[in-house]
Amino acid sequence: MEFWYTEEHTDDVRFSLRVKEHLFSGESEFQKLDILDTYEYGKLMTLDGLVMVTEKDEFVYHDMIVHISMAVNPNIKNVLVIGGGDGGTVRELMKYPNINHVDMVEIDKLVVDASRKYFPAVSCEVDNPKVTVLYEDGIKFIQGKEKVYDLILIDSTDPIGPGEGLFTTDFYNNCYKALTEDGILINQNETPVYEKFFEVGISSNKKLKKMFPIVHVYQANIPTYPGGYWLFNFASKKFHPIQDMKEAEWNQLGIKTKYYNTELHKGCFALPNYVKEKIENGAL
Repeated sequence: MEFWYTEEHTDDVRFSLRVKEHLFSGESEFQKLDILDTYEYGKLMTLDGLVMVTEKDEFVYHDMIVHISMAVNPNIKNVLVIGGGDGGTVRELMKYPNINHVDMVEIDKLVVDASRKYFPAVSCEVDNPKVTVLYEDGIKFIQGKEKVYDLILIDSTDPIGPGEGLFTTDFYNNCYKALTEDGILINQNETPVYEKFFEVGISSNKKLKKMFPIVHVYQANIPTYPGGYWLFNFASKKFHPIQDMKEAEWNQLGIKTKYYNTELHKGCFALPNYVKEKIENGAL
């Protein structure tokens, strides 16, 4: 008898992976977490039945949420990660010797604990002395902070459950205030493949444009996320993501990546027409 994990992307689309073993199931006050060992993608973490991370393709998301901003401003010192409990974002940040400190604010300790046990290659830098892990609500944590961080990475789940408040105008406004004058904000911005996700992405982009003078959308291919095609927002008070990229400086750092490179950096901001038009129009 075969065992399959199936995620419903829309009412008419499902995504399935054949499973070797169900390794763990747990529930916190926030969500249900499962770890499955799959044939094709290795270990898989789900939250409330939705894919969060797999061993095979996690590097795409983590490379793209971190290295874009770091290549634009390699002098970033203080970073806030909101979410990111699997540790992959922190792992990539710790490749930069110039970074002095990272606050990782994750609402659910269960995610971090499960990642430490089942995804050691992803969570390997969570205990780095430069990293402070805070088990708090990121929405409350950011309130009242002014000009503290050079970079804020919103490594959130979809805007349901614990992630819902991470897509609001008030939250983005608080992030803007918490950033220094050189500050950059990156957030995952859903897929344009399905309307219910793209609606959220367009709305998020519109909200950021009301606050930041520079906002651009970029893309990555993540096979296990809905549509296999994912967007991110780059929002900055000062830096343009391509015109201000420090290509030679970043390449001299010799940072090892599996997905990101500076040629891809330039290309990932070139969006397909159907995505570009809807983002520019601010509507589906």
